[in-house]
Amino acid sequence: MKVSESTRGVLYILAAAFFFGSAAPLAKLLLTNIAPVTLASLLYMGSGLFFAGYWLMRRTFFPANHAREAPVERCDLPWMAGSALFGSILATITLMVSLQYTPAATAAVLLGFEAVATTLVATLIFHEQVGNRIWLALACITASCAVLTWDPTSPFGFSLGALGIILTCFFWGADTNISRHVSGKDPIQLVSVKGISGGITLTVIALILGQPYPEPPLILAGMVVGILGFGGIMTVCFLKSLRVLGASRAGALFSTNPIFGVIVSLLIFRELPEPGFIIAFFFMGVGTWLLVSEKHSHLHTHEPLRHSHRHTHDDLHHDDHIHGPEAPPVDKNGFHSHPHWHKQEEHEHPHRPDLHHRHKH
Repeated sequence: MKVSESTRGVLYILAAAFFFGSAAPLAKLLLTNIAPVTLASLLYMGSGLFFAGYWLMRRTFFPANHAREAPVERCDLPWMAGSALFGSILATITLMVSLQYTPAATAAVLLGFEAVATTLVATLIFHEQVGNRIWLALACITASCAVLTWDPTSPFGFSLGALGIILTCFFWGADTNISRHVSGKDPIQLVSVKGISGGITLTVIALILGQPYPEPPLILAGMVVGILGFGGIMTVCFLKSLRVLGASRAGALFSTNPIFGVIVSLLIFRELPEPGFIIAFFFMGVGTWLLVSEKHSHLHTHEPLRHSHRHTHDDLHHDDHIHGPEAPPVDKNGFHSHPHWHKQEEHEHPHRPDLHHRHKH
C-alpha cells in the first residue's frame, strides 16, 4: 500500500518530535560535565560531520539515489545562513544555558511552545494562513507554558530558566519559517552545511569564552546526541515534513515532542513532576490534538511557478509537466527531482501550506 505524501509528512514530523524530545533530557544530563556553549558546538559539529560524510558517500557510490533530491543552489545560501544563525547558534546556546536551571520534565513540556512561536512568526511575518481551530490550540499550549513558567519566588514572578526556553522556541520558530524556503532541497546537504557552519561558529564562541572541552568519551557522547536529536536525524525528518505540511502545521505537530521528552526525563532523572505539571500537560495534550486534527480546504489559485524539488507525478500538481532528455529517471516509488514549471491553475482539495500552497486567502 502506497503511503500518501500528507501521511508521509505527518510520520516524518512525529519521528522528528521523538528524536528531539528524547535528546533534550540527554543534553541536560551531559551539561553536568560539559559547559553549555561547548556542548552546543559538539551537537552541531557532530551532526554536520556525520551527514557531510553520508552525503559524500552517497554522491560517490550511489549517484542514482543522490540525484533524487534537488541540490542546494546559490539563491538558497541566504536562507541557510539565517537558519544556521537562529537555529544552530542563538537557539542552542540559549537552550543549553536555560536547561541548567530548569527541571528536565518541565523543560520538555515548555519546548512545546515552539508550535506557538512558529505559528506567530508564520502568520505575522510570512503571512501563512491559519484558522480559529489552530489559534485555540495555541492558546491551550500557551496556558500550559504559563503554568510551568510561574515561579512566585522569583523577583519577576517567572522562572528565568523557563523564560530562556520560551526564547529558544522563538529562535527555533524563526528557523522553521526560514527553512521552509529551502525545504524542497536535499535535506542531507542542508543539515551538513547547517551543522558544520553552526558547529564552527559555536566552537569559536566557546574558545573565546574560555569554556573547556571534556574528555574524548564525553565529546563523542555530545556528538552522538547531536546526530540523533538536534541538527541531525531530527532535522532531516523535520525538513522532509516541512516541504509537505508548511511551517505552522509542521511546528504544530512537532509540539508532541514533550510526550517523549517527559518519558525520557522521568527515566533518567527520576524526578517527580512539579505540582502544576499535570495541569500543564493536560492543556498541552488538548492543544496538540486540536492541531493534529485540523483540516483545510477551499477553492484556490496556483500562480505560475518554477522550482526544483523531489516529486512524483500522481499528485494534483505534477501530472502535466514535460520532461526533457536531461530529467533523471524516477525511482521505484515514482519520485525524482529536476527544475520544472507549474502553469497557472485553479482547483479545490484538502491542503496545507506546502511547497505548492503558500497562497493568500
